[in-house]
Amino acid sequence: MFSKPAQTSQPLHSLIQNRWSPRAFDPDQPVSEPALIAVLEAARWAPSCMNEQPWRFVACDRQRQAEAWSELLACLAEKNREWAQHAPVLILAAAQEHFAQNGKPNRWAAYDLGAASMSIVLQAAAEGLVAHQMGGFDPERAKQKFGLPEGFAPYAVIVIGFQADPETLSEEFKQRELAERSRADLVERVGFGAWGAGAKE
Repeated sequence: MFSKPAQTSQPLHSLIQNRWSPRAFDPDQPVSEPALIAVLEAARWAPSCMNEQPWRFVACDRQRQAEAWSELLACLAEKNREWAQHAPVLILAAAQEHFAQNGKPNRWAAYDLGAASMSIVLQAAAEGLVAHQMGGFDPERAKQKFGLPEGFAPYAVIVIGFQADPETLSEEFKQRELAERSRADLVERVGFGAWGAGAKE
């Protein structure tokens, strides 16, 4: 497996340090049903505002739900379809935009969906899988094709499978795959006690 561990300022748990979003997926290696259920179970136990659990996922396994998998693949942007077509599992991630308990708008729904999605990604890494989240898809088409009820919004598609050699990608995507990972310095994104305030020595 081609690895790109994060170059961190402090040691992190290996699941976090080694997690990244590859595009090279092995088309011949399916995800076992127990592994897929474990990945989704991880999302189930994510935190949410008032335990509302606003997330909803439509898991499409190419072996078990071939037609649904093809439908979701067709919802992706053309460039994303180019590499995602090799992945065995596509997951549509959606959120309920109003609280079920009182019908009021839930402004934390997308935040909670993000927490559940990160749980999916980390559990996938623990299972020896790789995951790539994307926003490049047609949400209206996905909503129609998968019958999302009124009040539910699709936010992302999560691609899951086993990593393949970057050489299997087009030249454009191979260069992205091999490029060094980067993030802004911590002090550019975190204030300590005040907006933009650096940590005191």
